[in-house]
Amino acid sequence: MSEVSHCALQDLAEIVFTEEELKARIGELGAQISRDYAGKKPLLVGVLHGVVVFMADLLRQITIPVTVDFMAISSYASASGPGSGTVRITKDLDQSIIGRHVLFVEDVIDTGLTLNYLLRTLRTRQPASLQVCVLFDRPYRRLLDIPLAYRAFELPDRFVVGYGLDAGGFYRNLPCVGVLKPQAHKQ
Repeated sequence: MSEVSHCALQDLAEIVFTEEELKARIGELGAQISRDYAGKKPLLVGVLHGVVVFMADLLRQITIPVTVDFMAISSYASASGPGSGTVRITKDLDQSIIGRHVLFVEDVIDTGLTLNYLLRTLRTRQPASLQVCVLFDRPYRRLLDIPLAYRAFELPDRFVVGYGLDAGGFYRNLPCVGVLKPQAHKQ
């Protein structure tokens, strides 16, 4: 383990998902996706930045030909509060998805509002199919029903970091997912 990861691990009060649990479940997802998309050459689409760690590991577990593309977004809160604002695409796909089998890969799904917007946008581009694969699901926060074809874990209703999830841009590089110590939030 790198010195950086070791130092960051010391900021955790509790580990929610170990590196081994993450690897095992992502291996299962990769095998299932490989079976389900056999012969289809899917395009995996993710939203930067949180999905990068999951997407990289998932790609290594998929045994069929796939391509990858990324989007980036900005969300703006409205007067109604967080989660009720506007989503703006700041980096669009580089590839056309017309007639492609698209698997939208997401790190976390909470309310479903942002994901719903992105899926609606992608559907207008006429993919052959559009499914969702999510690493961490928070169904108790869902405001919109989003069908999930693949789901790795349900997250507890706590703020967690690691494996792509961040606090102020930090801790994405942790190999596990955990809860920060209170004093780590203040640094």
